[in-house]
Amino acid sequence: MQQSYIDNLLNTVVAARAKDDPDRALFQALDQIPAPIYVTDAEGVVRHFNPWCHAFAGRVPVAGKDRWCVTWKLYTCDGEFLPHERCPMAQAIRQGRAIRGMIALAERPDGTRVTFMPFPTPIFSQSGELEGAINMLVDITEPRQAQDLHEQASRCSRLSAQIGDQQASEALALMAVQYAIKAAALEMKEAAPQVRAENSAIACGEGVSA
Repeated sequence: MQQSYIDNLLNTVVAARAKDDPDRALFQALDQIPAPIYVTDAEGVVRHFNPWCHAFAGRVPVAGKDRWCVTWKLYTCDGEFLPHERCPMAQAIRQGRAIRGMIALAERPDGTRVTFMPFPTPIFSQSGELEGAINMLVDITEPRQAQDLHEQASRCSRLSAQIGDQQASEALALMAVQYAIKAAALEMKEAAPQVRAENSAIACGEGVSA
């Protein structure tokens, strides 16, 4: 199932945090995932972002300053301006729950826009205290079929295992994860219209629960 693939990916990297230095372990793990991912504190302030965020947002995010999101500007699925403090990541932190099924538009400083699905997920301490949140931004601008992406992912995985060159093998493995992530998001978009309808107030900028 598409949601479980991305959820499992996020849960795995969060669970892999080392007890002695949890942030370092988490940030290193995120830097290896071929998709824009960032982490905030409990107030929504960005603490870390991986290299893929730069290309996605069209800007270099500022850790310790940016809040709620790494994007420059956000718009709803209807094209209305969406303040960062009302975005799905803000809702996930304020409500202490993962938000799924949302679609939004991110505008870069050069004016180009990208349609994406966010996957904001709260991070809790062992005692249950909210420590912050992690968010993956999946670009779904290109109208590709999920099945085609799955096939591309499988093809890359097979080639990665067969090829002798280590650098090429690692590159193919990375591509396989990219295809799988995008396929997962597209499947969610197609399979859960009722989820988007229930959350349309957030997606269309009508407000989020505090």
